[in-house]
Amino acid sequence: MWSLDQSRKEVLRFAVSCRVLTLVLQVLTRFLGSSTPIVYWFPAYLLQNQEPLLRSPETVPWKPLAGESVARQKVPRNSLVGLLYNWKACSLVTRCILGYFLSYWLLGLLLHCNFLPWT
Repeated sequence: MWSLDQSRKEVLRFAVSCRVLTLVLQVLTRFLGSSTPIVYWFPAYLLQNQEPLLRSPETVPWKPLAGESVARQKVPRNSLVGLLYNWKACSLVTRCILGYFLSYWLLGLLLHCNFLPWT
């Protein structure tokens, strides 16, 4: 093998450890994100219990009465869009959860389309 001086050995050690750390983080996020529903259940549980905007009568699905036809049924409004429109009225827990998932989505979108490693 080539003779390496001390500085080159340190650079090689640093490069290898950075690559191993990157691979471990990518594999962990893939395993946690795809096979563990708790990652999504816990924020959903917090949103249902902490956010009063999700308990408003507008978010309850419309049920037809006995005399009304089903053809006039309206599509229920999207809860996520409603929370984003009322960002300032949301609780701190809701803002943190939405901020985390939106930043994860945006960062993944930007890094993936530039062929950078992102899971």
